[in-house]
Amino acid sequence: MIFSSLFFIFVFLPVVLIAYFLVPRKLKNLCLFLFSLVFYAWGEPVYVFLMLFTTLFDYIAGYFISKYREEKKKARIFLIISICVNLGLLGFFKYSGLLVETFNSISGLSLPLPAVALPIGISFYTFESLSYSIDIYRGEAPAQRNIIDFGAYISFFPHLVAGPIVRYEDLAAQLQNRQETLEKFTSGGRRFLVGLFKKVLLANNLAMLADKVQYMGNPSTLTAWLGMLAFTFQIYLDFSGYSDMAIGLAGMFGFQIPENFRYPYISRSVSEFWRRWHITLGTWFREYVYIPLGGNRCSTIKNVRNLAIVWVLTGIWHGASWNFAIWGAYYAVLIICEKLFLQKWLDKIPAFFQWLYSFLAAVIGWVFFSYLDIHKAFGVIGAMFGFAPGADKLGVYSLITYAPLLILAALCSSTLVGTLTERLRKSGTPGKIIWSLGFICLFVMSMTFLVDNSYNPFLYFRF
Repeated sequence: MIFSSLFFIFVFLPVVLIAYFLVPRKLKNLCLFLFSLVFYAWGEPVYVFLMLFTTLFDYIAGYFISKYREEKKKARIFLIISICVNLGLLGFFKYSGLLVETFNSISGLSLPLPAVALPIGISFYTFESLSYSIDIYRGEAPAQRNIIDFGAYISFFPHLVAGPIVRYEDLAAQLQNRQETLEKFTSGGRRFLVGLFKKVLLANNLAMLADKVQYMGNPSTLTAWLGMLAFTFQIYLDFSGYSDMAIGLAGMFGFQIPENFRYPYISRSVSEFWRRWHITLGTWFREYVYIPLGGNRCSTIKNVRNLAIVWVLTGIWHGASWNFAIWGAYYAVLIICEKLFLQKWLDKIPAFFQWLYSFLAAVIGWVFFSYLDIHKAFGVIGAMFGFAPGADKLGVYSLITYAPLLILAALCSSTLVGTLTERLRKSGTPGKIIWSLGFICLFVMSMTFLVDNSYNPFLYFRF
């Protein structure tokens, strides 16, 4: 089940909201826990037991880590067990096929590939569950005594399958003490509609162009650029739109979960881009990998090592294919260069060229991300930079057809639209009326598209 579906919007969500606001305070977390299990089991009826196992196992591990907190050696043993089990499950379900395939290619053998389907959202809820054990070990959060409350944290359906990755420290207090208000509910509803618009009306239509170009053998320069620009805006509007819907849904139930995107395509460096893109993933790796390794409070060589480890792991986290590792290594090289010398040079050039460098770096990075076949990825990059015919009929047709959508996507990826709508809201009664009617129009247009078009992909479900 995905948020941008008619069943979720008109059946599942209303039922959950009615049940949640009818039950007494002490049963609200149980209500969320049960409905979240239904939400997950709707698409993963078998793997819901895997998530329940993770929940129970880490609840027990957290209990013993807390119990032996003063005895660091014992607490560390339970922490290590928790980390090994969680990463072991993630590794088996997500990476066993890649490891066997790589071994076969190196050894020349033909070992059968494991017939294991990837459980939806395992990369997200595994990291959230790990944060629970680590936060308790560090003394940054108390162990959860109520397993239902802990289950509600792990399985909470707004962030269950695609984030944001909510650290236990960020949600612990809200599980026990939160307040549902009309303001939170209406604000959450508006945020959900904005995300729905970005996902359904923009990202889904951009996907048609991106997919068409990706399945071409040898695109022209124009077609390659159009395809990669379409994918660049698609993945942002798709993922940030889903995050908007998640944050909005959480707000409707009285929760506040972290922001995940802050207009990354306005960045003036690659480092800034990654402070604005998938913020909760970057925060997780910084808090639980980069800083424990020593962060930047060490020698330059060790800092370079730490950055390289974090970015290769970031790439591998995204998928069981070597193109993701290359994508992570690509960003590792750029960020290390910025740390060592490039940022000093960037600070001396006009802001426009800083932005252009950052945006082009992101577009090229998305080539490695979107093409599982590395040879095709380099072929597309070659086409983008002139090693192909300049234009073809498909490129010209796509330019004429998709130019308005690409321009609208670019505007919605900047701060301009948000600034203008906020000014309209604050401009007086007529402005507020127009602003309110705008959200109604967004909802009607989104529903019309969902009714008429069954093409509703979501990129991050495979991660």
